[in-house]
Amino acid sequence: MKIKEVIVVEGYHDKQAIDAAVQADCLLSNGSAVSESFLKQVERAARDRGVIVFTDPDGPGERIRRLVSRRVPGCKHAFLPKREALANGDLGIENASPDSIRRALESVRTEWSGTEPEFSWQEMIEYGLTAHPDASRRREILGEKLGIGYGNAKAMWKKLNMLGVSREEFQACFTEIKEESTP
Repeated sequence: MKIKEVIVVEGYHDKQAIDAAVQADCLLSNGSAVSESFLKQVERAARDRGVIVFTDPDGPGERIRRLVSRRVPGCKHAFLPKREALANGDLGIENASPDSIRRALESVRTEWSGTEPEFSWQEMIEYGLTAHPDASRRREILGEKLGIGYGNAKAMWKKLNMLGVSREEFQACFTEIKEESTP
């Protein structure tokens, strides 16, 4: 599988994992200390070929994703579920299997830049994605099913709206979640 876009990853071991799964060029942020020089490289890559942000499913990875996304609107995003990026207590893209990496890259989402959000905060409450005893678990399952990763309530709400999740797609996933949690 050959990827046209440049993939933004955190480090060299992530790049090695990408190389084992697909043919692609990568830009390495070298961890969470994102430099101005790196962001300029990402801007250039976005103009010339497009960019896929594929960072670790943890706090520092999400921070890098936000920094790149703010600087380069319209990026594509790939997400790995935590369970597919975990090995021996270490969480990162470098731990994922080539199949997991390919699945994540086949399911990229492009940022949506519309003005009106598809999902309201009230819906987050109504669907039990916040202010509910099982909200965290519901967001975890929803993020995995939609391929947008985990987030706290505010982050999940932003991801639902930013990454172009359709109402139909959301409803289908949420129906599955309700069926799975019903005894």
